[in-house]
Amino acid sequence: MMIFTKSAQNLLGKGQFLGAVYFRQALANYSVSSPPNYEMIKVEKTGENGRVGLITLNRPKALNALCNQLMDELADSLQKMDKDQSLGAIIVTGSEKAFAAGADIKEMAPKGFAHVFGTGFLENWSQVSKLRKPVIAAVNGHALGGGCELAMMCDIIYAGEKAMFGQPEIKIGTIPGAGGTQRLTRVVGKSLAMRMCLTGDPIDAKTALQAGLVAGVFPPDQLVAETIKLADKIASHSQLLVGMAKQAVNRAYESTLEEGLLFERRMFHTTFATNDRKEGMTAFMDKRQPKWQHS
Repeated sequence: MMIFTKSAQNLLGKGQFLGAVYFRQALANYSVSSPPNYEMIKVEKTGENGRVGLITLNRPKALNALCNQLMDELADSLQKMDKDQSLGAIIVTGSEKAFAAGADIKEMAPKGFAHVFGTGFLENWSQVSKLRKPVIAAVNGHALGGGCELAMMCDIIYAGEKAMFGQPEIKIGTIPGAGGTQRLTRVVGKSLAMRMCLTGDPIDAKTALQAGLVAGVFPPDQLVAETIKLADKIASHSQLLVGMAKQAVNRAYESTLEEGLLFERRMFHTTFATNDRKEGMTAFMDKRQPKWQHS
């Protein structure tokens, strides 16, 4: 650890160094094997050796509408999984009928400007996108409004063939407030994002795949299994290096090309201060599977 720290600090500035080693700092003794008694989500471990965390939104009567309690439970479970050193990836899914049909309008409707502005309404949703571990959304059915925004906060989206993605807020007298105008535009481009936000009309899974919003489309009954396969493959790699790769990819959306290339190169250099870089290359030359130390 001392060798890693000194070498990385020489390569990166203080802020970037902290980002490069953030995953090491996240490793904790918490386990989700005995999770709290959530009311609106289900939590379990799956994949090989239980190295994938699976969270299922479970508010079927409201089509998984994202009320405050559900989002609080989701945030709590995600934070705990992010600290669980036995997990290498996390999946968020819903039912075959709906991933999440949007925010809870009945809960939202009575609120006024002073309340939503003063309390920073929806600000806590962004915590989903700040997790250290990779998060995959498995979307069946409706992913509308906040549901679409929640999916886009994840690192990868897999969709069922009948999935629908949309930002229909304009139809109820408001606009997206949790990334719908920003993340959507960065992914699908201005023209399609404008059409979706200004008309409120959704797109199907095929269009979402063509536009780059989703990374794969599968039959609804196979979606979760296929997502677990993907998550399990990611979890088979070094948690430290997966975290560094995730941070580098995300930096592409937050910097110029020149700044991004510099950050990537410095992160690449930093991998040479890790045990897992040495093990990965040694295993390749020895023609064997690497034994990751996540360090």
